[in-house]
Amino acid sequence: MKDIVEIRWHGRGGQGAKTASLLLADAAFNTGKYVQGFPEYGPERMGAPITAYNRISSERSTVHSNIYEPDYVVVVDETLISAVDVTAGLKKEGAIVINSGKSPAQLRPLLKGYAGRVFTIDAGRISEEELGKNFPNTPMLAAIVKVSGVVEPDAFVKDMEASFHHKFTSKPQVIEGNMRALKRSMEEVQAG
Repeated sequence: MKDIVEIRWHGRGGQGAKTASLLLADAAFNTGKYVQGFPEYGPERMGAPITAYNRISSERSTVHSNIYEPDYVVVVDETLISAVDVTAGLKKEGAIVINSGKSPAQLRPLLKGYAGRVFTIDAGRISEEELGKNFPNTPMLAAIVKVSGVVEPDAFVKDMEASFHHKFTSKPQVIEGNMRALKRSMEEVQAG
């Protein structure tokens, strides 16, 4: 299967990495792609490291395992760089997207010799400014869509708006804040 895109998410319980991976799967599915979105848990507690995965393709995938050689890695919590080998198996033609206020050049030395593309996005700052709380998953979701191109950006934004309207019907301010966070993140992701 040539056109399969595999993404591995690293986060901590409660940060929304699992939710973001499922939202990405929904958005890709709504564009006619075959998708898989699933988490892997260790001890299920708030703050514990978690991993989530996406497989996205134009053909049905018969592979149903964790992803060991991802095209892209999303790191929702920068502290995981020193705790988990986030670049394990990451293809050098791919990229890593890290939630950090630091530049890609500042983080590259911490990535165990990874030679591929490095991107950063200050998802915490964006979510604080747009939502009033640190919910990094929405900005990280937008950043990986921008970096990977796995979903066309305009289709992604429309799909997410419909999803937010469904989920937050009684909280229009949450819809508006999430939409601003999405759009800002697609513009502010930094390449290194």
